[in-house]
Amino acid sequence: MNPRKKVDLKLIIIGALGVGKTSLLHRFVHKTFYEDYQTTLGASILSKIIILDDITLKLQIWDTGGQERFRSMVSTFYKGSDGCVLAFDVTDVETFEALETWRGDVLAKTIPMEQSYPMVVLGNKIDLADRQVPQEVAQDWCKEKDIPYFEVSAKNDINVVQAFEMLASRALSRYRSVLENYLTDSIKLSPEGQSKSSCC
Repeated sequence: MNPRKKVDLKLIIIGALGVGKTSLLHRFVHKTFYEDYQTTLGASILSKIIILDDITLKLQIWDTGGQERFRSMVSTFYKGSDGCVLAFDVTDVETFEALETWRGDVLAKTIPMEQSYPMVVLGNKIDLADRQVPQEVAQDWCKEKDIPYFEVSAKNDINVVQAFEMLASRALSRYRSVLENYLTDSIKLSPEGQSKSSCC
């Protein structure tokens, strides 16, 4: 690929209410952390440009509301996404148990299914003392599903950039492979099995 080429990628961050999705996103995009955020209603979008493998990536990251009443509306934002951050709070076991449902929702709405859809799981709030989800439990769940797992803290800036860059890298690989398949398929000039007729 041309190193000067800019690739636009749409990423989404999903998970239960209060797991710190907005905090994670603001830490990654703006390098900031605030103690109080208002609940995200529907979705908000932040952009960040990064360079990966000599390619400029414009990441459009959709921060989605985690409330149950927004679930059906939020799922419409999955369409056309190139990758997904699944977030949970290590101090709240229910948010971890909800990952299966969130993952199922996003896989049901993203196509094509034959391409492996890039995801990463973030266990947020590792800076807090009252942990309920053991690291091994989260790692086992992710290993079973072949999803990279990161223990993160938006507050203390632990592993947030690495997690988003891993997702961007996987999304770029998928983008390249989809593009190559599309270009290869579109080069066929005559339908298979038809003999070429000569002119004159």
